[in-house]
Amino acid sequence: MSKKSPIYEAIKLICDEKGLSMETVVETIESALAAAYRKDFGEPNQNIKVKFDPETGQSEVFDVKTVVADMTEEEIEAQRELTAEELEEQGIKRYNPKTDLMISEAKNIKKDAELEEEIITKLEVPADYGRMAAQTAKQVITQKLREAERKTIFEEFKEKEGELIVGVVQRQEGRVFLVDLGRAIGVLPPDQQVHSERYKSGQRIKVYVLSVEMGGKGPEITLSRAHEDIVKKLFGLEIPEIASGAIEIMSVAREAGSRTKISVRAVEENIDPIGSCVGQRGTRVQTIISELGGEKIDIIEYDGDSAAYITNALSPAKVIDLDINDQEKLAVVTVAEDQLSLAIGKAGQNVRLAAKLTGWKINIKAEEGEKVISSEDEESQQPAVNSQQEEKQEKAPEEEKKKEPTDPDVKN
Repeated sequence: MSKKSPIYEAIKLICDEKGLSMETVVETIESALAAAYRKDFGEPNQNIKVKFDPETGQSEVFDVKTVVADMTEEEIEAQRELTAEELEEQGIKRYNPKTDLMISEAKNIKKDAELEEEIITKLEVPADYGRMAAQTAKQVITQKLREAERKTIFEEFKEKEGELIVGVVQRQEGRVFLVDLGRAIGVLPPDQQVHSERYKSGQRIKVYVLSVEMGGKGPEITLSRAHEDIVKKLFGLEIPEIASGAIEIMSVAREAGSRTKISVRAVEENIDPIGSCVGQRGTRVQTIISELGGEKIDIIEYDGDSAAYITNALSPAKVIDLDINDQEKLAVVTVAEDQLSLAIGKAGQNVRLAAKLTGWKINIKAEEGEKVISSEDEESQQPAVNSQQEEKQEKAPEEEKKKEPTDPDVKN
């Protein structure tokens, strides 16, 4: 078995370090060597291609041209005046003396030459080619390898777009946090951070890959801790029934760092969707709550009946009556006076999240009152309830909380 050349071992090392294929690196070297030959030894109308053998470290240089029909100078000149779109419309390929060879000239090289055939002419490799090309080749190889590595990383993380991954907080630059993802650095911008969370250097966090774009300096990976799909992904990781498809997540409404409402339904019979998500003594959902920094989670059972679904979504408030207008997608909900603050929620959060979860506009009114609070009104941000009513709800009997299985973490 013949011994591999030193350059082969070097290429193999590069492949292992950068996670690149041997073919990619060899193609890069061939491109670099062709550029070096073209610069120092080539002629203007040569289409230089290099065949490099990594095992021996030797290379061969060729001029490669495609055979085209004979053309007169007038025809070539007429082509130059046409735009690329006009040439395409006429089904004409623009003549390029660097890559094309007229058939009459091709037959002087190969008697049986045919149209569209490639004519490959081997070129002489000067004795000092290796020495003169080395510097140029090295620069181009370095650049090409960097580009290839960036492309590999881009493709790797592009596949993870919309997924939840683990990273380590590296450092803070202004209001932006940089997160080490292993082979790349992701960016956690201010609008994707959770206001109640504090990120520290060296901290391991789960982040949602929001987008991956190729920038001038390589892949630009935007991360999120505020996206509602983080909740979906965490439920998929922690709840086996969701991972297996026995329970389906229908909708998520989230105000990151504060509260989330998530609706679920059982796909298979004899499965309690809420009980499965909560877990024994709330262990499953508590794991998710901990990962979200204590964010409250209301687990709502999805119902195909809109009225029942909206009623569930307004939990923990008790609904007395509900009128729905299918045409306007509007629901008018009546609750007892002492349930009004609970239905609306602090700063209108409960009704706002319920509306987002169900896709309905929800108006809340007290049983004996005339004032209506809408999920879309500015007034819902400051519900018309006094501090005594709020205090009364905060001191609700423990038994009432136990009766409400949809939200094991509600602390009003």
